Amino acid sequence: MASLAVTEFVINPASASRLISNPITNNTFFFFCFCFPKRGASLLLKSHLHSASRFRKANATTSSSSSDQYDQRQQQEEENFQVVTAVRSKYNDIVIVDTPKSRMLLLDSTYNVHSIINKGIHKWTGSYWDEFVSLPAIVPNGPIAIYGLGGGTAAHLMLDLWPSLKLEGWEIDEILIDKVRDYFGLSDLEKPTATGGVLQVHIGDVFSPSEDASGRYAGIVVDLFSEGKVLPQLEEVATWLKLKDRLMPNGRFMVNCGGIDGVSDMTYGAARPKSMNDVWMHNSAIRALSEAFPGKVSWKRMPERNGENFLALTGLLPDLSSWSAAVPGHLSETVKKWKPCAPSQ
Repeated sequence: MASLAVTEFVINPASASRLISNPITNNTFFFFCFCFPKRGASLLLKSHLHSASRFRKANATTSSSSSDQYDQRQQQEEENFQVVTAVRSKYNDIVIVDTPKSRMLLLDSTYNVHSIINKGIHKWTGSYWDEFVSLPAIVPNGPIAIYGLGGGTAAHLMLDLWPSLKLEGWEIDEILIDKVRDYFGLSDLEKPTATGGVLQVHIGDVFSPSEDASGRYAGIVVDLFSEGKVLPQLEEVATWLKLKDRLMPNGRFMVNCGGIDGVSDMTYGAARPKSMNDVWMHNSAIRALSEAFPGKVSWKRMPERNGENFLALTGLLPDLSSWSAAVPGHLSETVKKWKPCAPSQ
């Protein structure tokens, strides 16, 4: 692989902090993404404080009698964040933010959250990264690729649950990987576990032709965004026809497809689907997948409090009961919500 030119411009952390926290400019982005990672701009109309509060409440259980104290505590936490580092690379504005409970990676001009690592014993994010962890249960034995490694949230969670897993993470931004090794513990994942699981990091463009990738992967997680939107290549059928050659027989893609294409979350207007079971048709990435894998794509949508991202899964819909029994905790319930992409008649 040809080496990439590395250019790094340091952003003053104090300036980055003001940029994130300015209520007139980008504060909405920060709290919007804290609640809704890598989504389109429609949800910017919602109150950023309300959204941030709802995100954290989704990961905690409180009684109504203690709700006022809880809201006060959450408001204090919202104000207590620190910009750990801020740099600009060829591909990204990179900002890493610390809070009392988590560390977050914010990228590009939207400052959307691309990764989050929770501190303490509870590692689950309550967002789509958790869903990726269910993929190894329904694919053949073999390496799994992550296209769009970011801060390694999915890799951390997958190796925590599946410690013998062989992961290959792909990321185009070498400076981002350096920062993630420093601040997100990525280097720990690059060391083999006691049972042989490990993350191998590749720096490069996942869309570049690769002869040695043919039939290589049991599964591929795809989480590729820029400026708050799914990469346009993922909305093209030709892309998926090329990428599917990298899968083993019976291998699968699991894809973060973002939100609805240019349609308000509150109304669909003339484009309103016949049924809520057809709402996936308003997502360009899922439509492209459905053409590339006819009759072999399933979908689900994250709850509103967790971002409303669409997820897609290729291959025939697994037996949901068996899948549920093979994964722990809350995943055993969420995997039951996958549905085949079949338009209502």
